[in-house]
Amino acid sequence: MENINLIDTFAEFKELKNIDRVTMMSVLEDVFRSVLIRHYGTDENFDVIINIDKGDFEIWRNREVVADDELEDPNLQITLTEALKIDDDYEVGEEVTDEVKLADFGRRAILNLRQNLASKIMELEKDHIYGKYKNKIGDIVTGEVYQIWKKEILILDDEGNELILPKGEQIPSDYFRKGDAVRAIVYKVELRNNNPLIILSRTAPAFLERLFELEIPEIFDGLITIKKIVRVPGERAKVAVESYDERIDPVGACVGMKGSRIHGIVRELRNENIDVINYSSNIQLFIKRALNPAKINSIKIIESDKKAEVYLRPEEVSLAIGKGGLNIRLASQLTGYEIDVYREMEEDEEDVNLDEFVDEIEDWVIDGLKAIGCDTAKNVLNIPRNELIKRTDFEEETIDNVLKILKSEFE
Repeated sequence: MENINLIDTFAEFKELKNIDRVTMMSVLEDVFRSVLIRHYGTDENFDVIINIDKGDFEIWRNREVVADDELEDPNLQITLTEALKIDDDYEVGEEVTDEVKLADFGRRAILNLRQNLASKIMELEKDHIYGKYKNKIGDIVTGEVYQIWKKEILILDDEGNELILPKGEQIPSDYFRKGDAVRAIVYKVELRNNNPLIILSRTAPAFLERLFELEIPEIFDGLITIKKIVRVPGERAKVAVESYDERIDPVGACVGMKGSRIHGIVRELRNENIDVINYSSNIQLFIKRALNPAKINSIKIIESDKKAEVYLRPEEVSLAIGKGGLNIRLASQLTGYEIDVYREMEEDEEDVNLDEFVDEIEDWVIDGLKAIGCDTAKNVLNIPRNELIKRTDFEEETIDNVLKILKSEFE
């Protein structure tokens, strides 16, 4: 009965936890042999036979038959008198094999055996989960929301393994309820207190890349290559793509007819705006495309500083910079160049550089205005007051004082 209970317990583990047959048998045998060593001092003369399919196991001991007065080690030897009780054909020098019952070890040994087995199986399961997800880093997984906490969400995969989606790895507009299906990439796999910790992410650029591979067959097949992805999760992303096949339009293939292909990705990312851009090794052309939808007049590259001075008409500046400076920031990250935006004024239009106002406007205010692409007085005056406040994040009083000083210059 003890044998059946033990094997039933761990056959159930095998079924639920996907521990392979060979590993299971090896663990069972190791545990049984450790009990034999503790009980008899050695396991060398024992055969352990495990049959997981039938749900049973057997332990057989091999001993040499010796004369009654020559017995030295009852574990390795058996007297002729005892051997003849088993079979009356035995003679001195022959080997006797008899079965050892688990009950012979005593209740405490059986309890220790159970605990040891449970511990071994748990270690195997932890190793299995750690190894499985370590090989999946960067891959998309789908799970079900099991519990929602303030700083993270607990997700269960299809095997019941626990995955963690921290708040910082969620898109700001993500909203999940218990039972919802969630897609994310495996971001990190760690061992914490000897337990595997699987961290997921929906904000990493790799998540967007995997979604493109799922939705765009040409990317999955390698006909289109994603050169680089930058994103502000839930707000905007820029994806540079390239195709080595001249017959394929990489941007058109990614977007699809009327946005049909990219629509599913946008929906998954909570309506994140995605700009798909043709990659170019011509840095001027690449920067021009990266600043889309703004129309660029000219670009000056300062290679030594990895900087680009972009010149455009006043009405295009706000498009290039984008809401909260998002467009120009992502374009800089995508191209690897620090981009400064300058307004091109008409030749007969009078203007004054902001540096001329250092006696009236503090340096940090001038630097803040330059940071949003305003280098001259008229650059600033051409932007509505509320827009200036929003972009610079200055106090209303500061902006009003700047506008007053600049306007007085042209009165």
